[in-house]
Amino acid sequence: MAERRLDGIRLDGRDRAILAVLRREGRITNAELARRVNLSPTPCWARVRRLEQAGVITGYVARVAPEAFGRRVTAVVTVELESHRAEDFARFEAHVQGVPAVFDCAAVGGGVDYVMKVSAADVAAYQAEMDRLLEAGVGVKRYFTYFVTKPVKEAPPPLDGAEDSSA
Repeated sequence: MAERRLDGIRLDGRDRAILAVLRREGRITNAELARRVNLSPTPCWARVRRLEQAGVITGYVARVAPEAFGRRVTAVVTVELESHRAEDFARFEAHVQGVPAVFDCAAVGGGVDYVMKVSAADVAAYQAEMDRLLEAGVGVKRYFTYFVTKPVKEAPPPLDGAEDSSA
C-alpha cells in the first residue's frame, strides 16, 4: 500500500486501517484490533502508541445520549458579525470557547461567519443562552436558529481512503 506523509509521520495502509477501526470502535481490545488489521498484538500496540505520540490520535471519547440528562434541544445557529476585523473574530471565538452550551463552532466562508451547535434543556434555556451571547458585546450582528428535529448522521469526517469497509 502507498505511504502518506502527515506532519512528519508516515501513515501506511495498515496505520490507516487501524485509524478507521478505532474511529468506529475506540474501546476495541488491542487483540481484536490486531486481528482486524492482520497484525500480531505487539506490533499493533506499537503502531497505536506511535500514532498517539505523534498526535494523530488525539483522544478517545464516549458518545453519550443527551436524553440521559432529560429533555434536550439542539440548535444549529448561523452567526454574522457586525465587523470583520481580525480582532472581532478573535473576540467572538474566545467568548464561544467559554460557553459550555456551544459544543461545536466553525468559522465558515459565504454569507455568514460562523455555524454553531448549541445544546440546551429546552427552547427557553436556548434563548437565554443566545441573549447572553448578544449581551456579551462580542459583535454579533444577527443569528439564525435551526432546531434539530431528528439527527440523521453523526460521524467523523472520512480519512482519505482509511474508511474501507473491509477493516
